[in-house]
Amino acid sequence: MTTPKLTLVDNAATKLTVETLVIGTVEGTDGPELAQGTNELAAAFDGNLTEALALLGAKGKAEEVVRVPASGSVRANVLLAVGLGKRDENGEIPSEAVRRASGAAARTLNGVSHAATTLSALDLSATVQGTVMGAYAYTRYKSQPGEEPVAKVDLVVPEAKNETAKSALKGATAIGEAVNTARDLINTPPNDLPPATFAERANELGKAAGLEIETMDADELRKHGYGGIIGVGSGSSRPPRLVRMRHKGPKGARKVALVGKGVTFDTGGISLKPAAGMEDMTSDMSGAAAVVATMVLAAKLNYPLDITATVPMAENMPSGSAYRPGDVLTMYGGKTVEVLNTDAEGRLILADAITRACEDEPEYLIEASTLTGAQQVALGKRTPGVMGSEQFRGRVAELSQATGEAGWPMPLPEELRGELDSKLADMSNVTGQRWGGMLVAGHFLSEFVAENTPWAHIDVAGPAYNSNSPWGYTPKGGTGVPVRTMAATLADIAEHG
Repeated sequence: MTTPKLTLVDNAATKLTVETLVIGTVEGTDGPELAQGTNELAAAFDGNLTEALALLGAKGKAEEVVRVPASGSVRANVLLAVGLGKRDENGEIPSEAVRRASGAAARTLNGVSHAATTLSALDLSATVQGTVMGAYAYTRYKSQPGEEPVAKVDLVVPEAKNETAKSALKGATAIGEAVNTARDLINTPPNDLPPATFAERANELGKAAGLEIETMDADELRKHGYGGIIGVGSGSSRPPRLVRMRHKGPKGARKVALVGKGVTFDTGGISLKPAAGMEDMTSDMSGAAAVVATMVLAAKLNYPLDITATVPMAENMPSGSAYRPGDVLTMYGGKTVEVLNTDAEGRLILADAITRACEDEPEYLIEASTLTGAQQVALGKRTPGVMGSEQFRGRVAELSQATGEAGWPMPLPEELRGELDSKLADMSNVTGQRWGGMLVAGHFLSEFVAENTPWAHIDVAGPAYNSNSPWGYTPKGGTGVPVRTMAATLADIAEHG
């Protein structure tokens, strides 16, 4: 992971000696319009800049990128006009539009050593996040990595020396880097990230950030009754782990628990998945990756909260020692679960982790996982489903939408709970029908949340991994969703309780 060097500058855009100068365009009724911060550039082109852009096909549509040779008094070699789309109903440009435009620009700046952007005059934090996330590239396994991401970006802001601007730069950079940390973990091939190695990586990242770390191996998990984690990991030659990470806040700080699913590869176990697309199951530990990255971020920004993460890690493989459909597992805490489908494994390791997390008596519990294929059926590849206790679920979803991760609140209809009743055990891990699969999984998890604990589960089965072309600040591969949602929720709890 390489982050461009970001510098606040208050120089006029025309006076910046850079290879590429990024400007924003807005989709107007009669063609592209220039966004805020480009007045002097228009003058440098004798008022003909929009006409020149239009001749090159620019319309100002979201994420559209058009290059124009610089001229006149402009010192940059090239102008890169990136579209912001239409203004909202209040005539404003939304933060997410700036974030995506900045990401689209950063993706086109590979090989550029020094660039500048005027999008920062619209929304500094969104520009920084979009630039950091958009410049991301994972090239560890490339023998010829290609052009390097942009090395340096000047951020044009009216008051560059203002403490508010400096604080915004620091916070937004840290959030972007946390997203990229999660992406690095997700993009690591499963042969190089078994549970033990994932735990080691979490330990390295956590200790470097000053977090307290505890790791339990398979023997300890078995001894203490973590039946879900042991069961899911029993088919693999690479045993499971449970990592606990803690960021200590000031005395009396609110206690928050984070839980993330860490299935380092999911074949479906004995209930084997189809071969087509199985390679994407390298991303089945995306929830855990997001939680680990969020904990590092919490330490870096020193959130005034007491935050503990409980991260189960296992590999779901078929073998002679694998758990079977029909088995009954005794979960951590004593509840029993009849396994009807070994491909519904994430909820089993999460159940153990949730129960352990609740022993710390947190005031809030936030979970993240690639929980169900049903999430994609209901909401598509870009919209996470947020389930949980009604008030907190709605709060998390609203914050997710504000960050651009677009989480959507989902209900837990009471009538679906009965579908999980088992003839053998306290409950089964799936139902006998396909309807409401995401919501049924939410009901399953709710059985392990301590009574009266506000909780939210973020199902990112689709949004965690982009198997299609890059867009905005989102690369192909791991996306880092929902790091920004969790970070925003922690910040909101710190501010408002």
